[in-house]
Amino acid sequence: MMQEWFKKARLGIFIHYGIYAVNGTMESWAFRYGQMTYKRYMRQLKGFTASKYDAKAWAKLFKEAGASYAVLTSKHHDGVALFDSKYSDFNVVKATPCGRDLIKPYCDALREEGLRVGLYFTQCDWSHPDYTARDWKGVKYFFDKKFNNSVRWGRFLKFHRDQLTEILTNYGQIDLLWFDGDWERSGKEWRFKEMKEYIESISPRTVVNSRIGIYGDYETPEQQIPTLPPDKPWEYCMTINDNWGWRPKDNNYKSPGEIISVFVETIAMGGNLLLDIGPKEDGTIDDRYDSCLKAIGEFIYANYDAVYNSKVIDNVYYSGAAMGSDDNTKLYLFERGKPMGVIYVKNLKEGVERVTVKGVEAKFTQDNGKLYVCPPDVEYDGITVVTIDFGKEVQL
Repeated sequence: MMQEWFKKARLGIFIHYGIYAVNGTMESWAFRYGQMTYKRYMRQLKGFTASKYDAKAWAKLFKEAGASYAVLTSKHHDGVALFDSKYSDFNVVKATPCGRDLIKPYCDALREEGLRVGLYFTQCDWSHPDYTARDWKGVKYFFDKKFNNSVRWGRFLKFHRDQLTEILTNYGQIDLLWFDGDWERSGKEWRFKEMKEYIESISPRTVVNSRIGIYGDYETPEQQIPTLPPDKPWEYCMTINDNWGWRPKDNNYKSPGEIISVFVETIAMGGNLLLDIGPKEDGTIDDRYDSCLKAIGEFIYANYDAVYNSKVIDNVYYSGAAMGSDDNTKLYLFERGKPMGVIYVKNLKEGVERVTVKGVEAKFTQDNGKLYVCPPDVEYDGITVVTIDFGKEVQL
C-alpha cells in the first residue's frame, strides 16, 4: 500500500550484496548467461565471510549521503539468502563461512539512523529444485523440462511465500519490498493478486514495487531515466558504475556531478532515485562509492529545502530542473554549471522579492512574465541551486 513517506523519499541506496562478490562475478546472471558453470559459480559459497560487515557503518554512510531509505538484496536469483531460513539451508548462515544472519543488523542499523527499511526479494530462484521457467532470450535452463509440472510449481510457490513471510515478520516493520524476477512466469501463475493481498494482511504499511504485474504501488524504471514521468509514484534505479554487484574490474564510475544532475532531474519529475552500490565480499564499501555518496550528501544537505521541503512545480518554463517550496512561496532552480549569461525563467507573474544563489543576493528584473537573473560571483560547480522568493504564494 502506498505510503506518504515514499512520495517524498527522494534518495534511496540500493545494495547488491551476495556470494557473487567473492570473485567479482555478475550477480546470478554469470551462470544464467553461461559465463561460467553453475557449479563454479556456487564455489563462491566457500569464500563468503562478510568478515568486516558493519551494518551501522553502512547506515551512517547512507545517512551522510542524504538518503531516506535503503534496499538490500535479501535474496537474488541464485537463491542464496542473506537471512536464516527455516525452509532452506541455502543461505549465508548455513552454507557459508559467514555463519550469521545479515538482515537483522541491517534493519536495526537503518532504524537507528532514522532511515526507512527496504528489502529486495526475487520471485525466481534458479537453485530451487522445484523452480521452473520458460526459455528466455534463447538461453536454456537446466530445469526447463519441468515447466508444466503443477505439483512442483505449487511446492515452489509455497516455499516462496514461506520465505517472504520470514522477511516480513522476523525483522520488524519492513517499509518497502522490492520484487524482481517476475518475467519468467505470468502474473496468474505467480498468483500476484493473492500475494499482494497477503502482504497487505500481514504488513499493511509495506510499499511494494511494480514487479508484481498490475498490483505494485510504484514504478521502477531501470538504468534509463524516463522521458516523461510514469503515471504512478516512481523511482529510478541506477548503478554508480556499470554493474549492480561488486566487480573490481569495473572502473567506469559516474562522477558525483553526473549523479546529482540525474538526481535533480528525477525529483523534479516527481520520482525518487535509488542509487546502487555493490559491497565487497568482506562487507566493506569501496572508497569510490564512499566518496561519491558523501559528495551527494554534501549537495543535499547544503540545499535541503530545495530537495526535501519541496514539490513538483508545473508550468514554469526554465531550461533545467525546477521545484516549488512546500509552502508555495519559493521556486528552486537547479542550474547546471556556470551560467553563460542571465538565468531566464518564463511564466512568472510580477512579485519576486528576492533571488539568492548559495546565499548570495542576485540582481534580477521582471518583464511581462519573464524573470532575468544576473548570476552573482559565486563558485558554480556541478549543480547550483537558485532560490526565487516571492514572500507570498507563487503566481504563475
